[in-house]
Amino acid sequence: MMKKGVYWALLSFLLILTLNSPAKADFYRYVDEEGVVHLTNVPTSSKYKWMMEERRTIPGPESFKNISKKKYDEIIRNAAAKYGIDPTLVKAIVKAESDFDAKAVSVKGARGLMQLMPETSRMMGVRDVHDPEDNVEGGIRYLSKLLKMFDWQVPLAVAAYNAGENAVLKYGKIPPYAETQTYVKRVLYYYDNYKGEQ
Repeated sequence: MMKKGVYWALLSFLLILTLNSPAKADFYRYVDEEGVVHLTNVPTSSKYKWMMEERRTIPGPESFKNISKKKYDEIIRNAAAKYGIDPTLVKAIVKAESDFDAKAVSVKGARGLMQLMPETSRMMGVRDVHDPEDNVEGGIRYLSKLLKMFDWQVPLAVAAYNAGENAVLKYGKIPPYAETQTYVKRVLYYYDNYKGEQ
């Protein structure tokens, strides 16, 4: 006889399968004379009783990611307008930094959507680094400072966002750090893609 724990685990597994399956199906249950529970989507006898219908309205993981991006669009637009920054650039930085994960924490201690370091958060007046509005506002305030510092040259400001303003000032160009050079390329790639979507 199937134990209740095993039965519910099997039922949970079937539910997960139904949420990810592209085809719609009904599920049937049958308990035989020995107490063994049989589950199927293709009943082979009248002993099987209808148990549940598959749901098709649950979005997959990719859809959840898109919902998250859309959720932050308004926050980004509002804060960017306040500081005269292109919201598309901010969105590209958020994508490169945290992939729109407000709870992200890097190994170096950067946090939130725009991956602010503790010192940067303090300087920019961020109270709750994991609050999307607070984080984006602080990140844009910092980005605005960098854009002004580097005469609105986006690649240099983006490099400074990653490596620090002193590194860019020292070299007078994008620093010769592999991580920073890759980061700048990534942000500019996202920037171009997001501009193309408008």
